[in-house]
Amino acid sequence: MKSEQSIEERLWEYIDGIAPANEIPVIEKLLADDEDWKNAYSELMDVHQSLQSSELEQPSLRFTKNVMDKIAVYNIMPAAKKYINKNIIWAIGSFFIILIAGLLIYGFAQVDWSSTGKSKFPFDSGEIDLSKTFNSTYLYIFMMANVVLGLMFFDRLLRRKKMSYNKD
Repeated sequence: MKSEQSIEERLWEYIDGIAPANEIPVIEKLLADDEDWKNAYSELMDVHQSLQSSELEQPSLRFTKNVMDKIAVYNIMPAAKKYINKNIIWAIGSFFIILIAGLLIYGFAQVDWSSTGKSKFPFDSGEIDLSKTFNSTYLYIFMMANVVLGLMFFDRLLRRKKMSYNKD
């Protein structure tokens, strides 16, 4: 049984023209010498020729109309703009903007602006201890969430551009 399947697979590859180049002479030699290969080849060629000569059937024009009539009976989901509440989206976006602004204000409030030194900045950057601020687990979680949200936004932006490009 295994060898019959192997013979048929190899012969179909040979008939379709996708057999490896090094296997074509081997198959041709087997077709010339082996009776089983000749019989299988003639059967497969008959099938191949009948497939090539037959035309594909197309459904009647009324079939398409019947299908569309049956689909029209069902309620179709409304567009996303109708069932997504924009106020919720704005509230979430505002929350993150306020959170980022709060972190920036907190960071600037920690700087001693009155010190002068050889630095290019109007404050002494050597005395800023970022280890207390940026070592927090909550800050890492916040930054990770912002990166994920940023990637999701970027993905949505690229999908919209792709959709508008495909429409044109």
